[in-house]
Amino acid sequence: MHHKESLILRHGGYRKLKSFQAAQIVYDVTVRFCDKYIGVRSRTHDQMVQAARSGVQNIAAGSLASATSKKTELKLTQVARASLEELKLDYEDFLRHRNLEQWDRGNPLRQNLVDRRCQTADEVASWIVESAGKSGHCGQGGRCGPDADIGTASIGSTSSTLSTIYLEFSANAALVLIAVACSLLDRQVARLAHDFETEGGFTERLYRVRSSQRRSQG
Repeated sequence: MHHKESLILRHGGYRKLKSFQAAQIVYDVTVRFCDKYIGVRSRTHDQMVQAARSGVQNIAAGSLASATSKKTELKLTQVARASLEELKLDYEDFLRHRNLEQWDRGNPLRQNLVDRRCQTADEVASWIVESAGKSGHCGQGGRCGPDADIGTASIGSTSSTLSTIYLEFSANAALVLIAVACSLLDRQVARLAHDFETEGGFTERLYRVRSSQRRSQG
């Protein structure tokens, strides 16, 4: 029996996309990072938060647009990728301007954070406190955890005596999360581009559906 092609494809469901989930964590972490470490009136504060938000929103918008336009879905997914690349540069600038280390690809902390598979900003913050403690550089006198300078396992802590190790770990953790989200988006864009090349978009699908209907009517 011949399968009848649908004119309107299944769409939405963006909350189940790994790219959306990764971008959402990046956004949540960035909001807390900027509120703590960057002046709220700073243009950089607004730009970083908006870039992170754009990553999330455009993935969602692209998923919804896929009902009638694969081209729009592809375009918006690429916009999301570009927004996260912009955010990545801001974090790199943050580290460079403060003479803090940016972890290279071979740094085991990067893979350690990826393997942790954090689902929330709180989990990322807990990883930062834990990993900074193991590094032997955190806090005054090497103290970590509840008694350390950060006060609590939260990027958004109200402590006013944060040590530079938490600045370094927080910014680098965000960069690792951005790298994960970008990698997922690169694969998503490649898949969308392949589907568009092989199956076409709404116009081609409309033609196929109409042609099939004419044939069925004799």
